[in-house]
Amino acid sequence: MKTLNMNYRNAIQRCQRCVVCLIMLVSGGCAQLPENDVSAKVKDSRPLLFPPPPEPARFVFERAIYGSADVVSAKEESALKKLVVGSTERGGSEPMGKPYAVAVHRGRVYVSDTVARIVHVFDVPEGRYFKIGENDPGRLRKPLGIDVDGAGNLYVADATTKYILVFDRDGNFLRQIGGPKMFDRLTSVTVDKSGEHLFVVDIGGVSSENHRVRVLDAHDGKLNFDIGKRGNGPGEFNLPRDVAIGKDGNLYVVDGANFRIQVFDASGKYLRNFGQVGKEFGSFARPKEASTDAQGNLYVIDAAFGNFQIFSPGDELLLFIGDRASEDGPAQYMLPSGIYVDEDGRVYMVDQWFRKVEVYRPVTLTAQDGFLVKKAVPVEK
Repeated sequence: MKTLNMNYRNAIQRCQRCVVCLIMLVSGGCAQLPENDVSAKVKDSRPLLFPPPPEPARFVFERAIYGSADVVSAKEESALKKLVVGSTERGGSEPMGKPYAVAVHRGRVYVSDTVARIVHVFDVPEGRYFKIGENDPGRLRKPLGIDVDGAGNLYVADATTKYILVFDRDGNFLRQIGGPKMFDRLTSVTVDKSGEHLFVVDIGGVSSENHRVRVLDAHDGKLNFDIGKRGNGPGEFNLPRDVAIGKDGNLYVVDGANFRIQVFDASGKYLRNFGQVGKEFGSFARPKEASTDAQGNLYVIDAAFGNFQIFSPGDELLLFIGDRASEDGPAQYMLPSGIYVDEDGRVYMVDQWFRKVEVYRPVTLTAQDGFLVKKAVPVEK
């Protein structure tokens, strides 16, 4: 990837001048979420490319998911709407309340929802929608971070119960791990593809010294070791937010209030860090979640900038996507929170304020390729 051209840099500088005010805005937890509107649809038929011309495009905006109507076939959605009399909300009969995090396995998109207290499941290839966490056992109270292993098992960090709840690919409850004795403020869970190890963020707080990443056995929940403690030195954290596992097996930890990414090897040994607070490229204002792709690039969401930044395995800023906006639209965000890169390199980004998940496709992948393609439906004779 090439670095940003001057026009693209100037655009983000204008966007980020008001970062201090924006941080204050997004910190308000009592603001009422807006109604999703049909005007949020893409009005221009031309593809939305990143970076914009004349730079060679790397990603194209592909689609947005607001609710079940964006995935379920029209016939099935009509049946669902009969259960919700008079429903006219964007996203159909099952819109999202306040989405937080996203994980994807073979075209099946899982989205945690802190208001609905469930995980939404949008199965694009099958054209179906269902929910996880409504019933006991496995009832969810406040699902935050989520992840999937290579087999498609789903891991959910529940901030209220302080358990990691584990479900199979179809939402059947398997087990729970952790609990109040294990975590102070559970916020995020990451699992390796083998499904053997969990990297769980205990975010800490003003009254807690436990700002750390806890590494657990994914089967029995046994604590293997901890990474980090409260502080601002190498290997120390101040309100850590998320963990991403790189192509090389290294751990990339979003160190939120230290405004940086810290890198550790799989055993928890500190390697390096990059980033700082500021408005410059490669800096952070309110970093939240991170994900990696098959090439080892790191994708980091920043809620204050309203975008995600892409860094090379050498920690170089390659590209950013998204702008902060007060009105909904493609690549427009008010409160982005979750990010995930799937097996094909598609990038999924959650915005809590506009209650959506947006999908970006690498230009090297056609719209007909990969798992996020709806299966052909046989024609009825």
